[in-house]
Amino acid sequence: MALWLTRSRTVVLQSLKQKHAFWAAATPLRSSSSSTVPFPCNSSSSSSSSSPNLIWVNGRFKSTLAMNQLDSLPFSDSDDEQALDFPGGKVTYTSEMTFIPESQEKRVPCYRVLDDNGDLLIGSHLHQMSKEVARKIYNNMVTLQVMDTIFYEAQRQGRLSFYLTSSGEEAINIASAAALTPDDVILAQYREPGVLLWRGFTLQEFTDQLYGNKGDYGKGRQMAIHYGSKKLNYVTISSPLATQLPQAVGIAYSLKMDKKDACAVAYTGDGATSEGDFHAGLNFAAVFEAPVVFICRNNGWAISTNISEQFRSDGIVVKGQAYGIRSIRVDGNDALAVYNAISAAREMAITEQRPILVEALTYRVGHHSTSDDSTKYRPLEEIEYWKTTRNPVNRFRNWIERNGWWSDKEETELRSSIKKQVMHTIQVGEKTEKPPVADLFSDVYDVTPSNLREQEKQLREDMIKYPQDYPSDVPL
Repeated sequence: MALWLTRSRTVVLQSLKQKHAFWAAATPLRSSSSSTVPFPCNSSSSSSSSSPNLIWVNGRFKSTLAMNQLDSLPFSDSDDEQALDFPGGKVTYTSEMTFIPESQEKRVPCYRVLDDNGDLLIGSHLHQMSKEVARKIYNNMVTLQVMDTIFYEAQRQGRLSFYLTSSGEEAINIASAAALTPDDVILAQYREPGVLLWRGFTLQEFTDQLYGNKGDYGKGRQMAIHYGSKKLNYVTISSPLATQLPQAVGIAYSLKMDKKDACAVAYTGDGATSEGDFHAGLNFAAVFEAPVVFICRNNGWAISTNISEQFRSDGIVVKGQAYGIRSIRVDGNDALAVYNAISAAREMAITEQRPILVEALTYRVGHHSTSDDSTKYRPLEEIEYWKTTRNPVNRFRNWIERNGWWSDKEETELRSSIKKQVMHTIQVGEKTEKPPVADLFSDVYDVTPSNLREQEKQLREDMIKYPQDYPSDVPL
């Protein structure tokens, strides 16, 4: 045993010396941008600030900042021979059997800037926001609120097939969008129409998608509220939960390869964190050091499942550390806090080439969708409390009013104007012709295969034979 220990210590010491010599020799390559291994790709665009300290290692890009991260951590107060030099970094030994606790004694704090009344908290470091940006944020929050109300009522009247609102989550939608740039690629879930609204998606474009008419970019082939816009870098929404997270990492890595001054931004809800794609996406992002910002809306309920039944961890923010991802918890009902946090997250993701996880604590005031009645599984008092006392729109309005940037007159005029605009888009959307039957079979194959041609022929014959069974406004 003594002989084995002596040999083991000798091997460890030799390994440490060799590793030290290797990194010492490699340091000039990793610290000087002019000495890095060339990127094996062709790119006409570059940014001096977006991809610092990147080198090509084993067939992919690596950030030297991340490569140094584990080696820089203190691993032991004892001699080097008392540590395990394991791939990924040194691990100290201990003779005490200690289990990592299932949770910390205190919950991770929640970052905010405004209190519930919209007053700036003492000691808050406010990210500079101009009057113009603040007014636009509030304008969009109100627009989203009014739009949701009218579209929800239209569905209840049988004029729309399906809808869901962003009630209670307006700050996450609009303030996060304001902190991003048009070049950042958005992969939303289904409760982020405000991001599109901020980027210039018109009320008519929203309406056309809901009606699936000829103005719909999806040509009526997608479920209502599954928006998308190539022009606005907003990937079309798909129904399955969390599928957008691994996709966001792939997009982020392509931005990294092209040295773009942009990142991917993936939105998801607390329920989606139970999906395998959530964990695969985070691990993928951490390992490949992809510039992606994960924004999780922890709104308390995944349809009828309370978060207490969803996971036992301290929310979502703690999951980031397990994958080696920098994370923050923010008050999702505080527009200024969201704006600050996402601004900082985006900056770190791009300049340091790393993923960031943001957990936004908010509350879904509305029903999960028009197919849900949330009063069956949660008390009315709870909903009313968040709708009034913790309302993100009211809180932000109080702040801009105290700055002298808003008035009651402007409030009345804005809400009246938006209501008229939305009602007009519905009238137009209802009268707009539906896409032709041929669009059901296009855009997948360059040359339509014989089986699809046969299906199209059968459908046309059936529509002629049984016209009463098909919508009359769908042209043959």
